Amino acid sequence: MVLTLYGNAMSTCTQRVRTVLAELGVQYEFVSVDFAKGEHKAPAFVAIQPFGQVPYLDDDGFKLYESRAIARYVALKYGGVGKLIPDPADLHKVALFEQAASIESSSFDPSASSLAFENIFKPLFGLQTDPTRVTALKTTLENKLAVYDVILGKTKYLAGDELTLADLFHLPYGYLLEKQNIDYLVSGKFPNVTRWWNDVSSRESWKKVSGAA
Repeated sequence: MVLTLYGNAMSTCTQRVRTVLAELGVQYEFVSVDFAKGEHKAPAFVAIQPFGQVPYLDDDGFKLYESRAIARYVALKYGGVGKLIPDPADLHKVALFEQAASIESSSFDPSASSLAFENIFKPLFGLQTDPTRVTALKTTLENKLAVYDVILGKTKYLAGDELTLADLFHLPYGYLLEKQNIDYLVSGKFPNVTRWWNDVSSRESWKKVSGAA
């Protein structure tokens, strides 16, 4: 049985899944999808991932896309229960985990990913960054992280005192904030956020994945 991940090393969503795989020590084959050649839009690819995006996972014929869904699946199947995802029988822990995961997808990712699009990806495609939008996005993210600081003043991680996928989900776009000289995570302005970020971003799994990008 071969676990195969189709993605691109520079893709944030691919990095999110690879970090989880590395965290759990899961062996897998990586198939690089070449964006320049449009491989992600080829009919054979879109037949599996209808949005033409990376990554997708093939687990012995079972195919799954969407990085957070893949991460949950990997954690459930490959030893992540009690490590990165709560035991499904513990309803309170599961609820707190899902709350934390929702915080990442609704309060962090929209601004962080849009900032990366404006400051990093637009220039790569010959498009012009919108400074007004950048300013608005930075303000929104700063306000969200002020709330993060309150949450993380009460618990070590977002879902409690144990690391979960919800924390790891922040890594790719959090890393790109630093590349844009947006220092909200590291400056100490939000001390609980900085403590948390330094902890999560120093994990060997992320070092391995970000170093391969």
